[in-house]
Amino acid sequence: MDIRVVADAQAAADVAASLIRRRLRDAVRRRGSASIAVSGGSTPALMFDSLSAMHDVPWSDVHLWQVDERVAPADDPARNLHLLAGLPLPKKNMHLMAVERKRLNDAVNAYAAGLPEQFDIVHLGMGPDGHTASWPPGDPVIDADGTVGVSQMYKDFVRMTILPSVVNGARWRLALIAGSDKADAVEGWMAHHSDLPIERVRRTNTTVVIDQLAAAKMKPGK
Repeated sequence: MDIRVVADAQAAADVAASLIRRRLRDAVRRRGSASIAVSGGSTPALMFDSLSAMHDVPWSDVHLWQVDERVAPADDPARNLHLLAGLPLPKKNMHLMAVERKRLNDAVNAYAAGLPEQFDIVHLGMGPDGHTASWPPGDPVIDADGTVGVSQMYKDFVRMTILPSVVNGARWRLALIAGSDKADAVEGWMAHHSDLPIERVRRTNTTVVIDQLAAAKMKPGK
């Protein structure tokens, strides 16, 4: 695991955007296109802004999927999709979770069928309780078979999410973490606490970009 501690949330977002830019360009150069799955959150919003301002990203060859999404109407402000509106991607390259469908299981199956064989990049965040993607602590979705699942009710929403097999099958993972409320969970993750959902994330080929507040309880040498 590659851990990079920076000053604050904006710096973390900028560093993450720069790392993603490099990986997208490399994927397009090597394979002709790039695939990325992204998570939501306030710090990722800063990252998306920074990434959008980078003029040498080959957006026409980039395909984007969602890591997770709240099951709610499209106009619900809690939906992660709103964070993606500023990205200069062709509409056909945006692969969004159709959580508005009446039959959610059909949406899960359709989304699973449309996933790439292997993501170039999976971007993750982490909550104060150690959840990542939409894998709440103790939720059966973490151990579900397949590639896409649905969580139980968590903070007022049921959520669709890609599963650990997809995250860990990616060529590269980036965890972007900021804020003092994440410090305990970061400390636990570094100590391999098995009750934290983020501990399911494979450490090899994973980069963690973290601000000083979130890193405050990390042990020296981590």
